[in-house]
Amino acid sequence: MAGGLFALLDDVAVLAKAAAASIDDVGAAAGRASLKATGVIVDDTAVTPRYVEGIEPARELPIIRTIAIGSLRNKILLILPAALLLSQFLPVALTPLLMLGGTYLCFKGAEKIWERLSGHDEEGAADDGTGADENEITRSAIRTDFILSAEIMVISLNQVTSEPLPSRAVILVIVALLITLLVYGVVALIVKMDDVGLHLSGTGSGVTRSLGRGLVHGMPRLLSTLSAVGVAAMLWVGGHILLVGLDDLGLHAPYSWVHHVEEAVHDATGPLGGVLGWVTNTAGSAILGLLVGAAVVAAVHAAHSIRGGRDHLPA
Repeated sequence: MAGGLFALLDDVAVLAKAAAASIDDVGAAAGRASLKATGVIVDDTAVTPRYVEGIEPARELPIIRTIAIGSLRNKILLILPAALLLSQFLPVALTPLLMLGGTYLCFKGAEKIWERLSGHDEEGAADDGTGADENEITRSAIRTDFILSAEIMVISLNQVTSEPLPSRAVILVIVALLITLLVYGVVALIVKMDDVGLHLSGTGSGVTRSLGRGLVHGMPRLLSTLSAVGVAAMLWVGGHILLVGLDDLGLHAPYSWVHHVEEAVHDATGPLGGVLGWVTNTAGSAILGLLVGAAVVAAVHAAHSIRGGRDHLPA
């Protein structure tokens, strides 16, 4: 009896070790998957603060919380099931879908540049303090986040396609939770940093007050910088997705050209080769993203002009 009990306990110990190893594997896979989506995460973090520019301080965190809940809902209830089904039954569709999302990112980045150059910032309309404006802000942010979230989830999924379907599902849930907490936690800290600075500037020692004043004066510049980083990240991430997607679909020339230039810079710059090679690859991706985005912006504006002309035709 004792022997049977020890054998049973030994089996339980083996199963526990196997379960722990499985959990470790899932956690490691989730970490790798999240790391591969870093570019889009930076983009998401940089883009979101502009949605609360000009908003009353008391409304900033509620808006961010609403956007975060919408983002998590999109990831878990819409994107994750669709991505898992495609990966299981139609994996060839993942690359075109990634490229479609990449094209959208290129379009949004090029559109923001066009708006700034032309002086028409369509998303920069001032909030008049009404609930309708706040609802529109959150809807617009969640729409943009949906594309970025889809990119994050599909990029992450591409890193774990060899895992069984249940493991893929668990990994993507972990990725969705971690990335949503990371992105919107950082965004909340960024947008409230000026309030922290205002508080510090009125209390404490001279050093504390100086730090507070520095935060208050520095936050507008930080938000402006983040907005520019968000635009650049859209073009870089979108362009890189298109480069890799074209290569996967058999059109190797664009990716090969950028890769060869990257290797040449890497080999020619010695100790700085790794950093400058990465910068070269990023610049190549951003250039492609800008070209594709500009073409889409031109097509959209042409379509709007044609539609506007038809609307003004006499009946």
